[in-house]
Amino acid sequence: MFFSPIPKRRLQLQISERRALLALGDIAAVVLSVLIALYIWSVVDAQRGFTLEFVLSQGAWFFALAALWLLLASANDFYELRIAAQRGRTVRRLLLITAQTWVVYILVFFVSPPGTLPRLFIIYYGVASLILIGAWRLSRPFLLGWTSEPRRALIIGTDWGAQAIIEAMRSYADGEYEIRGIISSADKVGMLFKGVPVLGTGADLMNFVRRDRISELIITTTDHLPGDVFPGVMDAYEQGISIVPMPILYERLTGRVPVEHVDNNWAVVFLPVSTHDGVINPYPFLKRLIDVTLALMGLVPFMALLPFIALLIRLDSRGGIFYTQERMGRGGRRFKLIKFRSMVQNAEAETGAVFSHAGDPRVTRFGRFMRKTRLDELPQLINVLRGDMSFVGPRPERPEHVARLTEKIPFYRTRMIVRPGLTGWAQVQYSYGSTDEDAMIKLQYDLYYIRHRSLLLDMNILIRTVGKVLSMSGV
Repeated sequence: MFFSPIPKRRLQLQISERRALLALGDIAAVVLSVLIALYIWSVVDAQRGFTLEFVLSQGAWFFALAALWLLLASANDFYELRIAAQRGRTVRRLLLITAQTWVVYILVFFVSPPGTLPRLFIIYYGVASLILIGAWRLSRPFLLGWTSEPRRALIIGTDWGAQAIIEAMRSYADGEYEIRGIISSADKVGMLFKGVPVLGTGADLMNFVRRDRISELIITTTDHLPGDVFPGVMDAYEQGISIVPMPILYERLTGRVPVEHVDNNWAVVFLPVSTHDGVINPYPFLKRLIDVTLALMGLVPFMALLPFIALLIRLDSRGGIFYTQERMGRGGRRFKLIKFRSMVQNAEAETGAVFSHAGDPRVTRFGRFMRKTRLDELPQLINVLRGDMSFVGPRPERPEHVARLTEKIPFYRTRMIVRPGLTGWAQVQYSYGSTDEDAMIKLQYDLYYIRHRSLLLDMNILIRTVGKVLSMSGV
């Protein structure tokens, strides 16, 4: 229940703390699984003894498999509490991560020199980790909220922000937060707002904080606080109560920036430019180096598949093999995006620039297959090598759409402060969009990526993209 009577006093953990404890338990299970796998390996191979010297000589496995686990678990949302709280979804994700671990090991095994890696070690580890991590997750440990108390919060305000954060908490953190009520103006006291009672005004704030043992105040306004609320918020802050702006909590819960609701409050969207005290940030250089390396590697399968794809495109419909289209990249610079043609020739002769949509009659038969598997985007490796695009970033949009969406959606142009990508956070988190409303949601994800971009997040997105390609979940 979202609003319930006060339970017995127990620890109220933040969502980040619960996720961290989940990860610590997982890593402990991974380490124990490696030990079990090493023991079985030593028993099967009679020439080895399970000694401290043997375990230390294989120490790299502890670090490698722990890092691989964290990467795959993160890419599969295994630390999202809405998934962790459901046993069925937990088991399915755990099986998927175990299978992915085996696939990665098999790939490394076949490209490594003979005798470098043990053949069955990963099987022992996979089975052990499946059992131990499964037992850890399904035992419903205290950190998930079954025996610890949900984080108790008050919402300050009854504006759009209150509605948005209530919906987000119910969708993404139901059971992890308990909203005890709302603080608003005197004329709204006693009302229900989205099913949550308006308890009182700012003058009553500390009374409710003490009565309900509140751990967090969620401030919905992004520019100012009413005069009667500010003193209460300051009193709560002095008592160690967490004060969280709604856009920040919304971002943590959903992986999106609520850009449509922040009006002209630029500080919610833009990150300050930091010089890092003269220290050069290596991320842009490393990202570009990885882009070029992956693009050169990708040219091998591209050239191998090119004759067959070209033949199938020509047999399916008249027209060219490739299709170029003007897009806008970093800083608004225009470039020609290259794709395999998946639509009939001159598909926009009558309609002009429009979004494609599910079941679009302009898409050819083989084009539908290419779009589902994203084969049509292989030629964009050339755009990556040219520097027009990156492997990971916001998808580049057409100038016509940019002009229209910039007028309708606040901060839309901020997505062009980085190179556009073959794939991105919006692509792996949201289905294909064909409306301006979809563009708004994808912008929220794009801005989250821009604010949090890192090599780890890029790798996370690439792993998710591989999963979408293999599941043929493209357009």
